[in-house]
Amino acid sequence: MGNHTIEKIGGTSMSRFGEVMNNVIIGSRKGAELYNRVFVVSAYSGITNLLLEDKKTGEPGVYGHIARDNKNWPEALEKVRERMLEYNRSFEGIGLNVADADRFVNERIDAVRECLKYITFLRSAGHSRPSEYLPSTREFLAALGEAHSAYNSVEILKANGVNARFVDLSGWMSPDIMSLNEAILSAFKDIEFDREMPIVTGYVKYDEGIMKRFDRGYSEITFSKIAVLTDAKEGIIHKEFHLSTGDPKLIGVDKVQIIGNTNFDIADQLSDMDMEAIHSKAAKEMEMKNIPIRIKNAFDPEHPGTLISRDYISPAPRVEMICGRSDLIALEVHDPEMVGGVGYDHRLTEFLARNGINYIAKNTNANTITHYIPQKSKNIEACMAEMRKAFVHATVTGTPVAVVSVIGTNMKIPGFLAKAAKALYEADINVLALDQVMRQVNIQFIVSRDDFKKAQIVLHREFVENV
Repeated sequence: MGNHTIEKIGGTSMSRFGEVMNNVIIGSRKGAELYNRVFVVSAYSGITNLLLEDKKTGEPGVYGHIARDNKNWPEALEKVRERMLEYNRSFEGIGLNVADADRFVNERIDAVRECLKYITFLRSAGHSRPSEYLPSTREFLAALGEAHSAYNSVEILKANGVNARFVDLSGWMSPDIMSLNEAILSAFKDIEFDREMPIVTGYVKYDEGIMKRFDRGYSEITFSKIAVLTDAKEGIIHKEFHLSTGDPKLIGVDKVQIIGNTNFDIADQLSDMDMEAIHSKAAKEMEMKNIPIRIKNAFDPEHPGTLISRDYISPAPRVEMICGRSDLIALEVHDPEMVGGVGYDHRLTEFLARNGINYIAKNTNANTITHYIPQKSKNIEACMAEMRKAFVHATVTGTPVAVVSVIGTNMKIPGFLAKAAKALYEADINVLALDQVMRQVNIQFIVSRDDFKKAQIVLHREFVENV
């Protein structure tokens, strides 16, 4: 195992780079203490939304306009340029040479503009189909954001006395097509971890296409791959918040507690809840190689944060987190002919798989099976129509619901369900369904969306604050 760490900085933190540099990257370190650390950076906040589409609202960015054959894409690209140049000016006070940074942005934006002109011309001339050019278009647009933030970071750090090195994994203007492992190993082959600080783009150009494979979670995949391939001793993810027992904005900063330790199993459960602790696919290789991941608050640098390791189990039974998601649809199939049938559930999951729909939880009894699926899933209506056609006597419904999860590495708490039910009952919250497996690391309460926030507050009070 090496002596270095691989550290990831998210977009919101990158937008406050002066603070991140003072808190995380440099801080009180001097000389050799600065090195044996690799930083994988995301694009500045909002940039990837402008390049692709808004992650929350779906509002089209440059890619969205091109995918819709909207001729307004050049204006959208100019908005990206304008925003990038604004970011450049905001960092002048901490050492960025704005003229050089602007030149970097303009060269890349201009080149991308010419590429997109050629691509859209071929489309209008009937020589190229969307399926042929849209995936690669999404790839090289995504790459722009991280290249910009990584370049700026290196220049700022150099101005502040750090021997930083720009590691551009975006493959800019390179005809070479390598595998993911080859692209990373090639870029790192002559890096001296103890003498220089690599600042690495979160985007990697490789043969399968990182956006095609992982879409917007790609920067954590890059972080994980670098950690595994370079045999890092630890991965560190710098967030804008601590990993806590509940949402501090909802529960209250004074009521939540920072989670000191947990394990990769719990990280998987959090990923299922759509929480941004660590991408599940990113964590898996690090787990297999026994490389722990630490979640830290970039703006509370002295706190050790949360250590996610392979074998940790809480020595005493406890709840580690109350969380959830309010964007689920209860896809329920009730069929009198289901009872005693073999393979009914298998056929239902085949419909889900064929339509690209994953499920978060599931309930079943003699004649009813309910899968809880993300509302943002495409093809829900088509999937339900297929089910109705295949099971002619079935009633197939989709109901908006929320799930609140109580999660922990050791939750063998006597009377847990009785306490939870009593607390929810006293708060006038009806439990629509319950999902629990024998391992008892994640107990899920299905509630109405109107009760989603209140249920979290109530359960947090019962199992964290009152313990």
